[in-house]
Amino acid sequence: MYLSQKLAIKYFVVAFALFGVMIVAGLMAAVYYIQPQFLFNTLEFSTTKILHIDTLVIWNLMGFFGAVYWFLPDEVGHEVVGIRLGEIMFYVFCLAVVVVAGVFIFVQYGHANAFSLWFINQGRKYVEAPRWAAIGIVLVVATFMYNVIATAIKARKMTGILAVLIVDLIPLFVLYLDAFPAETNMVKDMYWWWWLVHLWVEATWEVLIACIMAWALMQMLNTPRRIVETWLYITIALVMGSGILGLGHHYYWIGTPQYWFGIGGFFSALEPLPLVGMVIHAVYDAGVHRMQSSNRPAFYWMFAEAFGNFFGAGVFGFMMTLPQINLFTHGTQWTVSHGHFAWWGAYVCGLISVFYIILAKARGAQSVNGSAWKWAFALLNIGLIGMVGGLLISGMAQAFYERALGGSTVQAYISAQGSSWFVEGMYVRLAFGALFALGYLILIYDLATFGKGRRVQQAESSQSLALGAHP
Repeated sequence: MYLSQKLAIKYFVVAFALFGVMIVAGLMAAVYYIQPQFLFNTLEFSTTKILHIDTLVIWNLMGFFGAVYWFLPDEVGHEVVGIRLGEIMFYVFCLAVVVVAGVFIFVQYGHANAFSLWFINQGRKYVEAPRWAAIGIVLVVATFMYNVIATAIKARKMTGILAVLIVDLIPLFVLYLDAFPAETNMVKDMYWWWWLVHLWVEATWEVLIACIMAWALMQMLNTPRRIVETWLYITIALVMGSGILGLGHHYYWIGTPQYWFGIGGFFSALEPLPLVGMVIHAVYDAGVHRMQSSNRPAFYWMFAEAFGNFFGAGVFGFMMTLPQINLFTHGTQWTVSHGHFAWWGAYVCGLISVFYIILAKARGAQSVNGSAWKWAFALLNIGLIGMVGGLLISGMAQAFYERALGGSTVQAYISAQGSSWFVEGMYVRLAFGALFALGYLILIYDLATFGKGRRVQQAESSQSLALGAHP
């Protein structure tokens, strides 16, 4: 095993631990909506929300890094250049996350001055980490870029997947720099903030996960390189092209010309389509050539990635970004419903699939199956869809009572928050969130135990019986 692949496992272990932290923070945030006095004067709702959202960003980023560190040496047949530096930055990354989380929980907020900006909270959604930690993230991403690019140069090998990845790393690094300017004009600040959120977290991540899925499909289903690389070229064209235009569905609300509303509503729905096409094409090709995957959970999670991305990011996104609908849904729980579904389909299912592939290779498991992963798969997906449904009900109540009838006044907002439909939606979200948390615990158990000890012996016994029954 390459040193970079050992580092990849470390990244995934920490990433999935942070996944659990994100779930706990999300459950706490759900409780606040039902019981506003929950942890009053101890832990503010805003802090819990920050922990939930920022942990999501960090653990996904760690998962992406881990996946690339695993697949890259196999792609070029060479150890990752500068891997020792990469390992040091991993521990720096982890330490920074722990320190920032501690500040968020125990300090929470400070005065509106430079000290708070540098050491407590930058105050911008999704990038609330204090300035020193943001600089740390830039250094980690810069090291990651160096590892990938230097490895390609050292190995003197360039594939289509690697070329797309390297091109994508440029905006991954550059766009995050939008987190730093302290713009006092709110319209300008929101304009560039949307470039950071929409093009960094969505567009560049879409290309990054597509590269990772391409490698995963080649390993899991022996999908020909020409298929995945063709879809990758389509991905980078659509995501980068339509992604920039798709930003327009946010522009209208910050005072930009009205024509951006329709352009953004249409083009923002095109981004997820290539990844769906890649997976469907790969599965079709596998069926034609009678290929079978011995890693059942990885296969199912990858399929969930494709269709979750299509419905969550694509269909749900298109449904709420159309100008006639977005007029009423913008900023409601309807948006949150789409956000949960899109995040789950676009990134998380894929990272779970990749972790199963990595652990199976690392443990030498010839086949991966069982019942635990099926329970985790069912509970996590049912829990997620239930949360999405509950949030959608609450969002529709807000759109109706607060926007359509109330005219978006403060009183209308308060009235909508107290409507029975909104409250019931919040209860549904909390209940299915608990189900989701249970699925996470079973997932962690399965990831920690498959391919080890008694489960390996059981698998070998089952294979022996199968061979005896079918000589």
